Amino acid sequence: MKVKISFLLMAAILMVLASCSNQQEGPGKSNVTRIGVMLTEDGLGDQSFNDSSFKGLKKAREGLGIEFDYREIAETDTYEKGLTELVKDGNDLIIGVGFSMQEDLEKVAKKYPKKQFLLIDAASEVKNVTSVTFKEEQGSYLAGALAAMTTKSDVIGFVGGVDADVIHRFEKGFSKGAKSINPKIIILTTYAGTFNDAGKGGTIAKEMIKKKADVLYAAAGYTGVGVLKQAQAERKYAIGVDSDQYFTAEKAVISSMVKKVDEVVYQFSEQLVKNNKIKSGHVVYDLSNNGLDMARIRVLKNTEPLTEKLNELKQTLLDEEEAAS
Repeated sequence: MKVKISFLLMAAILMVLASCSNQQEGPGKSNVTRIGVMLTEDGLGDQSFNDSSFKGLKKAREGLGIEFDYREIAETDTYEKGLTELVKDGNDLIIGVGFSMQEDLEKVAKKYPKKQFLLIDAASEVKNVTSVTFKEEQGSYLAGALAAMTTKSDVIGFVGGVDADVIHRFEKGFSKGAKSINPKIIILTTYAGTFNDAGKGGTIAKEMIKKKADVLYAAAGYTGVGVLKQAQAERKYAIGVDSDQYFTAEKAVISSMVKKVDEVVYQFSEQLVKNNKIKSGHVVYDLSNNGLDMARIRVLKNTEPLTEKLNELKQTLLDEEEAAS
């Protein structure tokens, strides 16, 4: 009887010790790769940058077996708080989606120097932060050329989200591409000052259309959704951005300049799963490595000549880049 009691007591002690060991190990110590993502202020449903990131995460979950978690600014109030929560929850990689959170992400990265961070759409010099940027001017060049080949009024419009370097690259590329087709084309430009106000985007679009703009291009997040919908309401054309936004306004969106954020997220997830770490430094995505592209042309009746011209322009850009390198 005493032997039986001693055996049960010993088993109980072992279970307690095992439990304590697991508690000390904390979250994130299992064999499953865990990724945490901090989204921009637009949150899920922006039909753009955040949704594209989420698409990449879901692909990585299905294809690589990762687990992921995310935070939105609406629930954390600040990027710093959300990023810190993702670190403390034991994620192996923390991804910041968007240049607007660079300062907060760098602050958290310095506080947790052994943790890996990925910053999309901005370049950081912090050692444990891998940076990803895109050559938006290349894709926007193609968008501008398409707008110039589509317009009947020779007036087109560009709507930017906030006044920032990355959005300036969109604008300059768009203008250069349009003028490569028609040097005398008129390009109306307005910066909304926000990425998450569809109503304001619609108002800006309405003003541009009053000034005879009949093709609108918006690099403005959820604000841009308002631009696309207003273009559709007034039977004008629009070009989407970041992801294929055709389904946002199916009678207006002729194409979209796609930044393949979903593929970037998937590729870095794959690196993490295979190597337990991601590539460090600054990684640039452009037309040459399939980081940017134009979605297929819809809505318009005769798309083949336009597609052929865009492919020619794409090759020209690639040749120019190769010659410059």
